[in-house]
Amino acid sequence: MGRDFAPFDTRNYETVSVREGYVQWSAVYDATVDDALDLDLLSRLSCILWDELTSVADLACGTGRVGTWLKERRAGQVDGVDLTPEMLRLAETKGTYRTLSLGDMTGCDLAGEAYDAVTNVLASAHIKDLAPLYLEAARLTRPEGWFALVGYHPVFLLAGIPTHFDRPDGRPLAIETYVHMLSEHFAAAAEAGWAFVAFDEHVVGEAICDQRPSYRKHLGKPTSFVLLWRRDRTP
Repeated sequence: MGRDFAPFDTRNYETVSVREGYVQWSAVYDATVDDALDLDLLSRLSCILWDELTSVADLACGTGRVGTWLKERRAGQVDGVDLTPEMLRLAETKGTYRTLSLGDMTGCDLAGEAYDAVTNVLASAHIKDLAPLYLEAARLTRPEGWFALVGYHPVFLLAGIPTHFDRPDGRPLAIETYVHMLSEHFAAAAEAGWAFVAFDEHVVGEAICDQRPSYRKHLGKPTSFVLLWRRDRTP
């Protein structure tokens, strides 16, 4: 089970629920999330051929950034699920999804064994227990299907920095967050029948520090990671 973020919090920002937080973040989300955190990591997964996927389920699809990225790589049909109607409305404007539905990434209405791959990006830190997410991804994929998960790195969260954004008036707002050790991902994946394929991390480098001097105190720290799994058996 994930650790409550509160004991590690060094910012003490106002914190709200996942749904409320993403309602407020939705209008500026695309402009504030750095591609290096997630899309660049997905791009480095050389062992998966995105253009050979006939169907993908994008769990916690948000505003549709990942769906757009998938279509740019000529993936097949993409179905998105998200908890927040405001995010889904923005995803719909992208025109890249076959279907979009309101639902929970740990249990949705999409058909079982209907997808070549499942994606889940920058969302797993918002749930306390990872097991239902890995089980749901396994339910959705066909045998030998893929699961690509991008998450906020526990090292960064343990440094006291929550998932947060600045509201229009400049006041920061944090969203309910849990800290998961990487071992918890491996345990949940094994229980759900996933076989490990690849792992990579995004680390704060000189380039971003030159652009944003306030990041220099984080130089060399990992901020996000990607895990790629292949379905090994039916759990």
